[in-house]
Amino acid sequence: MGILTAEVKEFVVKQKLGFVATVCPDGTPNLSPKGTTTVWNDDHLIFADIHSPETVANLLNNPSIEINVVDIFSRKGYRFKGFARVLSEGEIFNDAITFYGETAKKYNIRNIVLVKVDRILPMWSPAYDTDQSEEQILNRWIEYWNFVNAQR
Repeated sequence: MGILTAEVKEFVVKQKLGFVATVCPDGTPNLSPKGTTTVWNDDHLIFADIHSPETVANLLNNPSIEINVVDIFSRKGYRFKGFARVLSEGEIFNDAITFYGETAKKYNIRNIVLVKVDRILPMWSPAYDTDQSEEQILNRWIEYWNFVNAQR
C-alpha cells in the first residue's frame, strides 16, 4: 500500500484543481494552478503541462514540489510534498496522454509531471477552531459563491 489512501485519492480526483508550488532559480516561490491534477497511483500524482513553462523550468532545475488541493466550500484539503519528474516521452507519458483523453485532444500537452509524494499534510480553515460545524462552514461558502456568481 502506498502513501495515498483511498480517502485522499477520492478527494484529489473529485477536486481536480491543484495549486503547484515550485522553486525559482533565485530561490523565490512560484505558484501555479493546475486543473489537470489527479492521482496516478498509490504513490504519485500527475498533472499535464498545457502552458506551464516556468513551472517546468523550475522543476528541471529543482524537482522539489508541493501541491495543495483544497475544497473551497468545506475549506479542507491536503498538502502533498515530494519530487517531480518532467516527462515528454516514454511509456508513462503515453499512458498519461491516453488517460487525459479529450483534454489531450483539445490541448497541446507538452509534458506530464509525475510527482512522487513523500509526505501528506491535512489542511483546514481556522473556522474549524470555532464552534462552527463543517455543515455551517460548507453552507456559508456555498451561499457566498452563489452570491458571487449571481453578480456576473
